[in-house]
Parts: sequence; C-alpha cells; structure tokens
Amino acid sequence: MLPVENDQFTLIVSRYLRIDDTTWGEEKKGYLVRYRGQLYNQDSAVAYDQLAQAVRPLNVTPLFRLEENRHVILLMNGIIQPKPTKIWGNILFFVLTVLSVMFVGGTNSATTTPTTIDGWVKFLLGGLPFAIALMAILVCHEFGHYLAGRYHKTTVTLPFFIPFPFGFGTMGAFIQLKEPPKNRRILLDIGITGPLAGLIVAIPILLLGLYLSPVDKIPFQLPLGQIFEGNSILYLLLKFIVKGQLLPQPYTYAGLNPVIYWIRYFFTGMPLPAGGLDVSLNPIAWAGWIGLLVTSLNLIPAGQLDGGHIMYVLLGRRATKLLPFILIALVALGLVWSGWWLWAALIFLLGRYHAEPLDQITPLDPKRQALAVLGVIVFILVFMPVPLV
Repeated sequence: MLPVENDQFTLIVSRYLRIDDTTWGEEKKGYLVRYRGQLYNQDSAVAYDQLAQAVRPLNVTPLFRLEENRHVILLMNGIIQPKPTKIWGNILFFVLTVLSVMFVGGTNSATTTPTTIDGWVKFLLGGLPFAIALMAILVCHEFGHYLAGRYHKTTVTLPFFIPFPFGFGTMGAFIQLKEPPKNRRILLDIGITGPLAGLIVAIPILLLGLYLSPVDKIPFQLPLGQIFEGNSILYLLLKFIVKGQLLPQPYTYAGLNPVIYWIRYFFTGMPLPAGGLDVSLNPIAWAGWIGLLVTSLNLIPAGQLDGGHIMYVLLGRRATKLLPFILIALVALGLVWSGWWLWAALIFLLGRYHAEPLDQITPLDPKRQALAVLGVIVFILVFMPVPLV
C-alpha cells in the first residue's frame, strides 16, 4: 500500500522512513499500522527520538524493528506512562536487610546467644564490619543500575533489598524497569553498570580483608560442617597477590601435575585440602568474597539477569538459543554443588524473556561493544563453578 496523503500516521512516518509498504493492523496483531522500508537518517537513535516526539500528540508509541535488512516501524496505541512508586517499602526492607546482615555477622563472630538487650546490641555491633562491607557492595551494585536508568531518563524503581537472617543475611536486591529501555545502548548501560560498580567496591574490600586474614593450617580431620569458599579466577589471583601463593594449598598433589590439580579443584572442589593451608577469612574478606559471588550470579547470561541483558544487546533474539546450553551446564555443575539445580529451575522459568528495547534497529557503538565484551570477560573471571564446598 502506498502512503496515504491525508493519513496523519503516514504523513509523519514518511518524514523519517522511505516507505516500501504499509500494513494496517488489527487488535489481534497488536499494532495500529506497520511500515517497512529504509530510514533516511543514518543515526537511527536520533530518528527514533524525533519520530516518538512527533507521534506523541496522537497517543502513539513507535517501535523500531529489523526484518530481512529492512527497517520496520510499528505504531502502537497508547503511551507508556510509568506510575510513581512508594518508597517506604524500599526503605523498610533496606533497614531490615541491614539488621539481618548484622545478625548474621554477629552470629559468625559471637560464641554465645545474648539474653539481654545490652547483649543483643553488642551482638549486632559485632556484625557491623561484615554488614558495612557487604551492604556497601550491594548498594553500589544496585545504585549503579538505578543511576544509569535515571541518566538515560528510563524509569526504574529504587533498589529493593531482601532480608534473610541465614546464610549471608540477604538474598540480594533488585530494581525494576518501569518501562522498556529505548535501545540496546541504554539497556547495556543499565545492565552492566551494576556488576561493574559492585565489583569496583568488592575488589578493594576483598584485598583489605585478605590482608587482615591469616593463613592457617587446615587440620587433617576436618570439623563437622567445615565449609570452604569457592574459587574463581579473580579470587585465586587476588589471594595470590596478597598472600603470594595459590590457596587453598593442598598437603600434597599426590603425584598430579599442579595445573591438573587446580583445574580439577576449580571445577569440583575436590579433594578437600585437609592438612594443607588456606586463608581464614575475617568478616571483611568474607563480605568481599560474597561480592564476587553476587557479581558472578548476576552475570549468568540468561533472561532478566544482568548477563542476560549483555547477551541480548550483543546477539539480539539469538541470545535465547543459549538457554538450553546454560541449563545443561548448570544441571551438570549441580552434580558438585546442588544449589545450581535451583538456579537452573529459576532460569528455566524466568530466563526465556528479555527486556526488549523499543528501538531494536540502533546497534551498539564501538565503545559499548567493547564494554559488552568486558562484561563477558568479567563473568569468566568471577564465575565460581563450586561456590561452597
């Protein structure tokens, strides 16, 4: 269908797109009208902004898509107007999370359970170093996302922290996109700033914690419930920088080439290094290690995770083809750490959906391509095949 001269939609769109054909939509198709052709402006991001502004008075939102090397513009009925959110819930759960993390930190440093108010105050204050270190990492991670969203004028919620008075004291935090990101560049910026901001804080915290932590001999008879923290390439490197040796150091390599030993230990956590040497992590080092773990989990390249955003901006909808391989890998890793089975189930249920930008024509610029590749490299460096042994 050729452009109709008295049609407001076509008159506006024809300023930005050389229209080859027009398809009028139906309610079941989900769009008012579809145009296919080629954009006049080589900068598709600018073209999208200009078109969105032009059709806004008509209560219409444009989508940019690619079909077989042709540019497609879909006009959708309505304008996305995110509703404001009440922040009292964010504040309440942040306070509860701080107390929860302090409680866990106090549990790890105290020998007895307090029975008085003064005792509980001292108990919680004993967990303060752990809480300050861990919350600093989590806050920087989440506000990295938040500030990137605000910078790009994309509506996002404040971070929502989840208290959990066991394990690490928290199940992490998240922010919610209240509207689709405009294009891949913005999606990448929002997705990657969180892990990078958190990591920038986690590394010096971990280095300080390792410096303050002694290297101790591991008994041959391991205590019941003894836990060893998992290793990543970056964690091994940081321990080597601070302590001058790869830790945990086994009592013997049992005739194995050290390289083979470390590859096996890295992917299986076995054999346990009884009789060897390892760092006895103090609360600050423990918080720094958790920061690496949180970064690695968020960078798993699936769905709505930060790593899923990175894969989507690099590969587009082809990123969904990675999902079966990710699930197989997690199920296999679950044979050595059962927690991966829970992650595989969550990703199977939630990892098939991506945050699709309104403008899918605008590609990543060279700097952001390098930034996305950096995100993949960081994931490789921080990933822990066996988080806890």
